[in-house]
Amino acid sequence: MKKMIAYCGLDCEKCDAYLATLHDDQALREKTAKAWAELNHAPILPEHINCQGCRAEGIKTVFCDSLCQIRRCALKKGVETCGDCGELEKCRTVGMILADNPEALKNLKG
Repeated sequence: MKKMIAYCGLDCEKCDAYLATLHDDQALREKTAKAWAELNHAPILPEHINCQGCRAEGIKTVFCDSLCQIRRCALKKGVETCGDCGELEKCRTVGMILADNPEALKNLKG
């Protein structure tokens, strides 16, 4: 499995926070911060939009580092991704992501 597949199966290489970090793209940070702030009804600033990938060493967004229940669960269970967990099919924690992102499930099973 690619290292840039997150615990939930999303592809970090397609994430705007990752892309903004990789390319040091301030305009993309600003656009992403605005969109995520509106989506999450939270004060997200451009300086919060820095991430080198969920499972990679290095900086992560505050959400990915500290708040993501999926990441916390996977780390606690010691699995590489949710695809390695025997509870994947019935898991409510990752289920919300998988319901809206069929590619994520494919990534976890592939």
